Amino acid sequence: MARKPGSMYRQIRGQASTRKEYMGGIPNPRITQYVLGNKTGEFPVKLHLIVNEQCQIRHTALESARIAANRTMEKNAGLTNYRMKVRVYPHVILRENKQATGAGADRVSQGMRASFGKIVSIAARVQRDQTVIDIETNEKNIKHAKSALRKAGMKLPSPCRVVLAE
Repeated sequence: MARKPGSMYRQIRGQASTRKEYMGGIPNPRITQYVLGNKTGEFPVKLHLIVNEQCQIRHTALESARIAANRTMEKNAGLTNYRMKVRVYPHVILRENKQATGAGADRVSQGMRASFGKIVSIAARVQRDQTVIDIETNEKNIKHAKSALRKAGMKLPSPCRVVLAE
């Protein structure tokens, strides 16, 4: 069966299930690196990507946002002129009650019997005005960092804004 669209998991509904020791079959997060660029340098300017609405961000969306921002910064600023941090971790388990459709589906599907669902993905719950990604850089690369965060924000399910930290 095909995976359902990400818009089904965008809204925060119900209590988060995060206790992985009690359940099996949890997929590994697609995102593995959370700090990129120059990890030891000192940078005077800090920019934040902030979400405007509370939502759940799937691990695949976080990874694509990280790749988009990192690639933009690598091309324009260079490897040693920035540090990027992903500030959220996907730990909420998403479940799906799979329903068969088509001819004869009533004989295959169980309907709402045992409808707790199978694990399909993991996500990070973010609240309104929470920082998702930080970029620290020099004054000359502010324009590139804003562009990188704007591109990363397009990969996320909530509208985002870029803020220059003082």
